[in-house]
Amino acid sequence: MLNIIWGSMLVVAIVYGIFLGDIESLNEAFLDSSSEAVSLCITMLGIMSFWMGIMEIARKGGVLVHLAKFMKPLLVKIFPGIRDNDKALEYIAANFAANIMGLGWAATPLGLKAMKELKKCNNREDGVASDEMCSFLVINISSLQLVPVTIIAYRNQYGSVNPTAIIGPAIIVSGISTIVAIIFCLIMTGRGAGK
Repeated sequence: MLNIIWGSMLVVAIVYGIFLGDIESLNEAFLDSSSEAVSLCITMLGIMSFWMGIMEIARKGGVLVHLAKFMKPLLVKIFPGIRDNDKALEYIAANFAANIMGLGWAATPLGLKAMKELKKCNNREDGVASDEMCSFLVINISSLQLVPVTIIAYRNQYGSVNPTAIIGPAIIVSGISTIVAIIFCLIMTGRGAGK
């Protein structure tokens, strides 16, 4: 679906440029955007590599295991079906930690591993997500962030005078969205009603 949307936007832009007879501006926009995209990718690659390395060191050093143990009382309340699956708890905790640090792209591989572990606990027919899988997805998307590294990098790349000014608003907005997501999940699964 996204391919259709992006493809349609590209075709509309080209047709509009041709219709206005301003092919030179259209060509210039394509070239400028391409070089800007490559520059941004190189910047983000460095930041992503650094933080992925930090997360791997934390995993190998056992930090994620301790984090999962620390977060277990909360995680078991939100995901009661995985009470005995320590591997799922570890991946979920690591995913949440990466999101809290603003490393959404670093959280993705951990989220995929968590989802695989959650699938092992799923008692429903194949292809039907469990309550825990749905709750994990909703809370993961809400993405509580203390340090929005990606946005700070974008703001820095595009010449912001104060790239870190986004931290306060990001904490407030992502905190509210995460609280709403947790409440929503507890209500939808019936666990918020005292079950």
